[in-house]
Amino acid sequence: MSELDYTAIAAQLDRFASVPDSVLKDVVERDGLCFWAFERADIQELTGDDPPDSELAKRLCAGCPVIDECLELDLRTTGPDALGVWGAMADTDRRILHTVWQRHRGGEAL
Repeated sequence: MSELDYTAIAAQLDRFASVPDSVLKDVVERDGLCFWAFERADIQELTGDDPPDSELAKRLCAGCPVIDECLELDLRTTGPDALGVWGAMADTDRRILHTVWQRHRGGEAL
């Protein structure tokens, strides 16, 4: 069982509600550590017995300055169907968050 406070995470992302998708995309692509992953030795070590998604997300995104922007972008553009790691969260956690985030913003969950 996850110990994440999805309601608090959704509320934290509210500061990006008025930011256009294109701006979020530019920021994430420019500043996201995952775009520079091949230059990071700790990422290159992820071979063989890969860790569970939640642990992988923590390792991949550790120290990234745009984790929230990345998460907001994913929730908007891909929603519950995204696979992999976005915003330091594994896809299973993001699926739960997407429902909470959408309700928090006044929409219905898909």
